[in-house]
Amino acid sequence: MATVELRQVTKRYGAVEAIRGIDVAARDGEFLVLLGPSGCGKSTLLRMVAGLESITGGEIAIGGRRVDGLEPKDRDIAMVFQNYALYPHMSVFDNMAYGLKIRGLPKAEIRARVTRTAEMLELAPYLDRRPSQLSGGQRQRVAMGRAVVREPAAFLFDEPLSNLDAKLRTQMRLEIKRLQARLGVTSLYVTHDQVEAMTLADRILVMNQGVAEQIGAPLEIYSRPASLFVAGFIGSPPMNILDARIADDGRGLLLGGGGRIALPGPLAAEAGQPVKLGIRPEHLKPTAGPGGLSLTVELSEALGAETVLYGRLDGGQPAQLRMAGMPAHRPGDVLPVTADPSDLHLFDPRTGRRRPDTEQPGWAERRISAVS
Repeated sequence: MATVELRQVTKRYGAVEAIRGIDVAARDGEFLVLLGPSGCGKSTLLRMVAGLESITGGEIAIGGRRVDGLEPKDRDIAMVFQNYALYPHMSVFDNMAYGLKIRGLPKAEIRARVTRTAEMLELAPYLDRRPSQLSGGQRQRVAMGRAVVREPAAFLFDEPLSNLDAKLRTQMRLEIKRLQARLGVTSLYVTHDQVEAMTLADRILVMNQGVAEQIGAPLEIYSRPASLFVAGFIGSPPMNILDARIADDGRGLLLGGGGRIALPGPLAAEAGQPVKLGIRPEHLKPTAGPGGLSLTVELSEALGAETVLYGRLDGGQPAQLRMAGMPAHRPGDVLPVTADPSDLHLFDPRTGRRRPDTEQPGWAERRISAVS
């Protein structure tokens, strides 16, 4: 086991800066997820840790040893790829044993390691089969087994579940989480799927255009997003982002159409100053409140355990509301809505960053208790 440290790591392709000063450390035994949309640089960052891409600047250290100048085979890591990367002409046993044979380990030790790992991953009955004779989930377990038998200092996962169907992804998420917890090996996991990130991670690094937007525990990021990007990317459905302005008394926000939302504390800002207001769909409640805010329903999605309503608030701004059960709302229905002041998020419309005055007493108590 070991820490994996990235110190001001950058990557340029000509004039394009793909990675811009990433500074993060995966603690010993931690499961760190690199999350972001396609093209944000997360896979490039992982490949640089693996040694499959060179770095332009900064340092990478594994277990306290600087490795950015070493070949991949000398970094003491094991990587699980999206496309499994299994040798089709080899048996499951030989695929799992291949790296150990290259290292020159004794045959008895190789067999012991492969057998032990196969039993752990429920692959023992398939050791004589070839990859073409396995299901997608079994192939992914073989790919993980090949990494596990090496007993590396760190595991690197590059979107390993993206080729699987939804049910199998859920099953494999559980298996990966159990395996990592059992082995206690530091793991870096790349995905664009926020459900994978929220369920697997000890901490999440949210990336956007080569920049680390936020690093923190899953519920911390969900409950207190540091930027408009994080607020809109984490959560399904995503957070409602609304244009608003500060009321004259500094204790409320005004939306178009005359609606007003109360704040949990006064804002140190001028009346009339524009802000971006964030409200998660589950925090927008279909009950009457001060200010007479309302939602005109355009679409209702009944999902069984919950229903998502899509519509427009006073003044025409789009919004989504999530509620339990299957209430019978139709397009054209007008619902009075409100939100608890402690569930509001305010962002600076110029910088996109969370407003610092929302971290003052009165604002954060409920969200702190939710993640502690």
